[in-house]
Amino acid sequence: MLPNFLIIGATKSGTTSLYHYLKQHPQIYMSPIKEPRFFASPTENNSVNAPEIPWLKNNLNEWIQDLTSYQALFQNVKDEVAIGEASVMYLFSFFAPTRIKHHIPNVKLIAILRHPVERAYSNFLHAIRDGQETIQCFKLALDAEPERIQAGESPLFFYQYKGFYYRYLKKYFQLFDREQIQIHLYEDFQNHPQKTLSSIFQFLDVDSNFVPDTSTKYQVTGFPKNTSVQKLIRLSKPIRQAIRPLLPEKLRDYLYFSIQNNNLEKPQMSPEIRLQLIETYREDILSLQDLIQRDLSHWLK
Repeated sequence: MLPNFLIIGATKSGTTSLYHYLKQHPQIYMSPIKEPRFFASPTENNSVNAPEIPWLKNNLNEWIQDLTSYQALFQNVKDEVAIGEASVMYLFSFFAPTRIKHHIPNVKLIAILRHPVERAYSNFLHAIRDGQETIQCFKLALDAEPERIQAGESPLFFYQYKGFYYRYLKKYFQLFDREQIQIHLYEDFQNHPQKTLSSIFQFLDVDSNFVPDTSTKYQVTGFPKNTSVQKLIRLSKPIRQAIRPLLPEKLRDYLYFSIQNNNLEKPQMSPEIRLQLIETYREDILSLQDLIQRDLSHWLK
């Protein structure tokens, strides 16, 4: 069995929260692995010599690389109507659109798009939070990005690159009917989560009156107030796995993310960097608003 809907992005745009909220709906089955990344796999059909790319060489175990393993993620589907997964790498993957079209041509696609400048900064803070970013200055990290891309480092560090939404989405609109694609803005999801979810439920042909618990906020980013606490949070995975049978998933998530979120602070982005990035994205934003038929003029301010 294959999914009949995919959340394709964008990174740092609420997709983890969306995954958990959709998972609560009795008519929706979500992959037990949030991000299988199967359709973006660089090893499918030997399209890329992955071991030559340093980041991939060390992280291939995080990808579902064959169709049988991917189908196994959905083997426990019972009578659910909507079957899905959420791999944000699909949005900017060179391979994903055509592979998705080949395997599941009638799939429904969902994307949440965040102001690209805010998304880039949140992405940077995420890397800082998890102790993966060694450059503590956002401007210097942006300056280092082209070299990192060239060196085959993790896409986690491609802060600016991942914000050219029109560049990536146009391929999906070329391959799939517009009726198969639903685009939401992050600010709508943040400010009116139930309204956004109801729209998604209608799109997926499930009960749109269902109201999930949206009190837990997932993957909040920022600089750790206490690095020792943050290090303990990062190393707590074995503990969380040990208590898995003892506590309901929603309670586990609430406790974990509450502790993490309360240990974070978000410094303001430099106004100069913000203006610089807005100009970088300007043409893409103007093209995007025509593509998705939404006014995005507030993204240019």
